[in-house]
Amino acid sequence: MPVLDLKRKLSILADAAKYDASCASSGTSKRDSRGGTGVGSTEGMGICHAYAPDGRCISLLKILLTNYCIYDCAYCVNRVSSNVTRARFSVDEVVNLTLDFYKRNYIEGLFLSSGIIRDADYTMEAMVRVARDLRQVHDFRGYIHLKLIPEASQDLADEAGRWADRLSINVELPRDESLKALAPEKDAGVINRAMGGVRLGIDAAGEKGRRAKPAAFAPAGQSTQMIVGADAASDGEILARSESLYGAYRLRRVYYSAFSPIPDAPGRLPPMRPPLMREHRLYQADWLMRFYGFAREEIIGPAENLELGMDPKLAWALKHRGDFPVDVNVAERETLLRTPGLGVKSVDKMIALRRLKRLALHDVGKLCRRIESVRPFIVASDWSPGGLTDSAGLARSLTPAPQQLELF
Repeated sequence: MPVLDLKRKLSILADAAKYDASCASSGTSKRDSRGGTGVGSTEGMGICHAYAPDGRCISLLKILLTNYCIYDCAYCVNRVSSNVTRARFSVDEVVNLTLDFYKRNYIEGLFLSSGIIRDADYTMEAMVRVARDLRQVHDFRGYIHLKLIPEASQDLADEAGRWADRLSINVELPRDESLKALAPEKDAGVINRAMGGVRLGIDAAGEKGRRAKPAAFAPAGQSTQMIVGADAASDGEILARSESLYGAYRLRRVYYSAFSPIPDAPGRLPPMRPPLMREHRLYQADWLMRFYGFAREEIIGPAENLELGMDPKLAWALKHRGDFPVDVNVAERETLLRTPGLGVKSVDKMIALRRLKRLALHDVGKLCRRIESVRPFIVASDWSPGGLTDSAGLARSLTPAPQQLELF
């Protein structure tokens, strides 16, 4: 590997990390540097956020330890057979970059992943040393997210959980047979066992009733990522896999990443990426399962795909018009959450407000983003939709045709 300066390494290894979407920094325990000599905070105060060309907000130093990898996963630009420029950070370089960037107010923490060097344990041990040195040597109190290598030993995974706020292991693809075909060195059973080991560590740290307080372990939980569109899996299959993962491993979140064609890709991969709207609809459906009380089978069947032109909550409501309109002054919270146009915060505010007064349509309008989306599905003290709920053109009126953007 040629000798590269630090700036060139950062350019290569930050760009190589962009394909991993599972880097949110929510849900961890609160820490700051008051009362000590440490550096950093998980509060996010005063953090300057940068924006990627595609509009994503980035506030973590998101890098790979190296983009060299002994694996040959067909969908990965860093696979061993890929003709890309390679680079590798030392442990000290990652530690110093994290501290320097934090002190300059560029980031709120570190997201660290890596290709596989030599073997899984060798690579994982280097990543754990980064986190351990930040915490123990420099008393770094900011956010750390480590991407676990499933084939690494459980001892290394356990130590990673001591220093990191969040751990994640990518299941990669929704179908196990696709993983076997496209990533022959990876094993779905090994990935599942590694995720199970993380769950056991999180559960043990959360046990109550012990005399001795258990050691902290990944307080922000674990997450995973699935690539969408690299195989023939339907949206129904993808969400069914997510539903299973949430139940089995108590994941904080499943991330969906639209497959991106890479140079010199094998012919068995799709030549084009799926519509980004498909990724967006999967996130919306995932949100409905986690926060709105929907079961996966209510949203989509196993072999079906989500409608790209309509959000899944509206699609469900149009198929169940007999459940509407709902009276916002008496309906249960669970019923209101199923109403198009109403979110969790707006529903909770409505329930609080109706203890004081009867809600009129303008009251609802103040609490939601677009009252036009809500009106056909609710009854208020001064409003009834009449035949609007069952009108034939309702779907068309709520999903206006896309318009060509102007260039100038």
